[in-house]
Amino acid sequence: MYSPPVRGPLKSPRRPILNGPKRQEVKNFGFVSVETEEVSQRRRAHPSVCLCHLHYKKHPTLISRNMNKKGLAILMRTRMRPTNDSAHIARSPLANMVNQTVNGSQSSSGTQKLNASSNTKRDLEVVIESMHSAISMSKTEVLDSVLSDFSEGYFNLCYENRGKLLVQLAKEYDLNRTQVRDLIKQYLGLELPGTGSDNADSEEEASLSAFYRIERNLRHTLKPMYEVLFERLNTHPGGLKFLSILRADILSILAEDNLACLRALDSYLKEKLSTWLSPAALELHQITWDDPASLLEKIVAYEAVHPISNLIDLKRRLGVGRRCFGYFHPAIPGEPLIFIEVALMKDLAQSVQEVLWDVPPIPECEATCALFYSISSTQPGLSGINLGKFLIKRVITLVRKDMPHISTFATLSPIPGYMQWLLSKLASQSKLAEGEGMPNSSADRSGSTFWENILEPEEERELTDASGEFTTGKNSMEVMLNLLTSANHEWTTSVKLLSVLKPPLMRLCARYLLQEKKRGKALDSVANFHLQNGAMVERINWMADRSDKGLHQSGGIMVNYVYRLGNIEDYSQSYFSTGHIHTSNELSRYVEPLKEPQNTTE
Repeated sequence: MYSPPVRGPLKSPRRPILNGPKRQEVKNFGFVSVETEEVSQRRRAHPSVCLCHLHYKKHPTLISRNMNKKGLAILMRTRMRPTNDSAHIARSPLANMVNQTVNGSQSSSGTQKLNASSNTKRDLEVVIESMHSAISMSKTEVLDSVLSDFSEGYFNLCYENRGKLLVQLAKEYDLNRTQVRDLIKQYLGLELPGTGSDNADSEEEASLSAFYRIERNLRHTLKPMYEVLFERLNTHPGGLKFLSILRADILSILAEDNLACLRALDSYLKEKLSTWLSPAALELHQITWDDPASLLEKIVAYEAVHPISNLIDLKRRLGVGRRCFGYFHPAIPGEPLIFIEVALMKDLAQSVQEVLWDVPPIPECEATCALFYSISSTQPGLSGINLGKFLIKRVITLVRKDMPHISTFATLSPIPGYMQWLLSKLASQSKLAEGEGMPNSSADRSGSTFWENILEPEEERELTDASGEFTTGKNSMEVMLNLLTSANHEWTTSVKLLSVLKPPLMRLCARYLLQEKKRGKALDSVANFHLQNGAMVERINWMADRSDKGLHQSGGIMVNYVYRLGNIEDYSQSYFSTGHIHTSNELSRYVEPLKEPQNTTE
């Protein structure tokens, strides 16, 4: 399939000479934004205002060379996210939906004003009444109108009132447990069919009829009343999207208040969404630069692993040697539920720099490795529904069909929980050593009941010697803790410290990936995802991601998971049944043979 070539970098246009009122210029991806002082003051007061609210003075030569109408559309519709915009990543999906529904604004302050004004128009009681009508109404001719009123009213509620409504839905429209108990008593009172008599067949038939009747009634009674609301919303235009946002709100409330009724509501809705979003109902689509600007805008907004910095970056990811695939559902047109980005490489990449920034890419006919370097879910309400598993398998099948010369399918993945785990270990062991007055060397502390061998004796000596000009500490673990938590990651600027820290950080990273477990499964969330899907841990890469995010999450280390086509199902099954993690010999050398009991986290 043809992909447009990657163009060169844009050149900054010459600054225009303007007369009249004082104006300000803002350069954005090949355009000069010219705004009056009044507009400039408004933009400073509301920094999240969309770029399309500004007046652009176009540079004709630049546009014709480097930017077509699609680029302009994406620029005008999308606020490109900087790489360190953690606030945008953490933004509530429900708040975003409210903004899109009412006025398309992405301003959190605007959301608060919207909630305040909306609550004066439609209070909680009115929305609860519309919810009751949507559940109990039998007239189908007016049902769509009632469902629309409910969803609109829900979006207009403030966060606190949404929580109240969901709790009421979970409690008052739950199943009738009195009827369930009565039916169970009736069921237990039945006698099992007897055998051996002449009229055994007729008696058995009568007895089984009673069993079948009560079982049928039990199945009906065990369905909560809110199932009716979910089923009706699923068939309502825009209802599936609304249900995913409803569940995102439930998860947000559960994070603050773990109510049993909301857990049951969430579990039931998750089960329903899993059924409605089965692979058979999803459409796989390759996303290219030729797709509508509205779709490409969503790719920019939802990219969660490696934020897209500008239009050149976006076009590179959709150009030669790159692929992007997304799962779509007919009920949510123009918006991927999940998408994956693929780089066609000659060898297994060892750093994200090779994937994102090294140009030009190799000719596609020379590629032997399809590297999955980013997979992003766009719907927080679908959390826990493993669409990624089916997406990866479909993409592998499609790439193998289109490019038979591709023989390796692997990832270059972050390790989001490693540094948090390591810093916690260093802090606890440092305090333990200080409190018990232990010697500085780990070789002398092996007799302590709670002691863990975080650092080897040789690593401790080298670390103490190399860190003198950077930091101090009462023991080697405190020294390492101070280095890893230093401002602006100062330890990465010293060649000597990098050399000294590499052995312990790589060894402990291998331990974290292969031995640290939670309920018998990998503690790291990304590792657990790929291992469930049937991958193996192939290699860890030193200083593979030097961004602030990469250093903060994993000290810059990234990992390659490999999907070996003949072993995917076997690896997945063994991981699910026993928690066994398949790994390469290269990685196994970093850790000692696994000892029982394993380090587990409940």
